Amino acid sequence: MALYRERDGRRLHIKSRLMGESLVGKTFMDELEVAPQQRLFSDVNIVKIGGQSICDRGVRALPAIAKEIVANKKKHMILLTTGGGTRSRHIYSIGLELGMPTGIIAKFGSSVSEQNALLVSTLLAPWGGIKIGHDEVTKLYNYFSQGCIPVMHGMPPYDYFALPVQKSRIPIHRTDVGTLIIADLIGARSCIFVKDEQGLYTDDPKKNKKASFIAEISVKDLLKRKLDDLIIERPCLEILQNSEVMDKIQIINGLEKGTLTRALNGKPVGTIIYKS
Repeated sequence: MALYRERDGRRLHIKSRLMGESLVGKTFMDELEVAPQQRLFSDVNIVKIGGQSICDRGVRALPAIAKEIVANKKKHMILLTTGGGTRSRHIYSIGLELGMPTGIIAKFGSSVSEQNALLVSTLLAPWGGIKIGHDEVTKLYNYFSQGCIPVMHGMPPYDYFALPVQKSRIPIHRTDVGTLIIADLIGARSCIFVKDEQGLYTDDPKKNKKASFIAEISVKDLLKRKLDDLIIERPCLEILQNSEVMDKIQIINGLEKGTLTRALNGKPVGTIIYKS
């Protein structure tokens, strides 16, 4: 980029394509040419351990998942994220009853998700489990080179700056969203959501036994269905649709032994939601 000085000689400028632009002009932004997004860690797999579906089950679910993660650490580089689960829903409920704003409620959710990250990393500590912060994501290869299994909480760091939402004030950008944002940020090899269901259904199978399983679907077709219930947070669909580096996400049942291993090996288990 070239430097130039104003005619009166007082101020030095850096000449660039964005100089003098407001960055809100639609035509300008649509026509702006940018380099393809770098995939910073294209061989890293992002695996989200569900809060309510896995962490809250404690000994009935976590040790088996931990064992499978450890068994895969030599073959696959895995960054774990954690959900909030039942405790986050409890504190959300209290916050709503007391009239708390969305940003405060989002901060509540972050603290619970971080508790689960500490729980999972401690459980994995004998095999290199280590709790990391969001700012440490650029150090991933350093952790992997030392045999670590990094774990971070999944809540995106909006916290007090969480976007206001209609009606409920429950933040719409929660741990599924944070996980997918991290996957997009690093250009991950895969983004796998470990839940307690086989994958996506036409309705909540816990409440509707007639709900049909969906093995694979595109974001466009899923949006057309306007399903009342989704197994992942709805903003994930828009994030996947807009991503330059992620072409799919996968939802699997972590309660079934070997499912995570098959997903890490690229097998079509669970539900795969494609960008297109």
